Amino acid sequence: MIFVGDGALLRRAVAHAAAQGHPVDLVCSADPQDATVGGAPHLHLPAPADVNTHAEVLTRTCTDGIVWSLNNRRIFRAPLLSRGLRILNVHNGLLPRHRGLPSVAVLFALLNGEHEYGATLHEVDAGIDTGRVLAVRRFPVAPDARHFQVVLHGVRACQALFEETLPAVATGAHLPPPPAPAGPSAYHGLRALARLAAHRDHPAYARATDLGPFAAHAPELAAAIARTAPAAVHCPSLQGSYTL
Repeated sequence: MIFVGDGALLRRAVAHAAAQGHPVDLVCSADPQDATVGGAPHLHLPAPADVNTHAEVLTRTCTDGIVWSLNNRRIFRAPLLSRGLRILNVHNGLLPRHRGLPSVAVLFALLNGEHEYGATLHEVDAGIDTGRVLAVRRFPVAPDARHFQVVLHGVRACQALFEETLPAVATGAHLPPPPAPAGPSAYHGLRALARLAAHRDHPAYARATDLGPFAAHAPELAAAIARTAPAAVHCPSLQGSYTL
């Protein structure tokens, strides 16, 4: 199997798959260290590089026809989608309600007063987070939850969901039927941040924009929050770093 993505979530998945005896044929990411945990070859692929230009390499290298996408902002398109590979994405969010960038989806989930969030395993098709949902892992959102707390809980849910479903995916076994879709469908991309200033007086705005240690991993969102803040306001919660 091949892994595409970045960060600690990807490395943990690679390490777990290797420890369980599954073939790790290739790791595609920006950091060569992501491959060392599984002793696999590495394809340097800084985001948002086009993974589809490497379709021939991925097809030739993959021994079981399975491609995993974790913490991955690269979009799968032709010709890779037509090579007979089974491409699966572990998405930080409940689909189809939280399509797009998880950092933006969490922001609006809190502004909308949603009571649950989670992770979704889905097949990758030509759309963005529109493929068939295979499995879901949900968790409640506390009334006082802050953005970084929901993101972190989502990362943990992604890891657990990957580990739970890996055996069935690897053997081709059927997964249990997923629950009803978390609708309605909504897409949360960078364009949605243009609406952020309109929510500055929202009672949940402070919680929804508290990126905490995840600010370094959501630079577009951090910049949008900074633009909506009064000039005299200092936001220490936007400092620090955390490896996803």
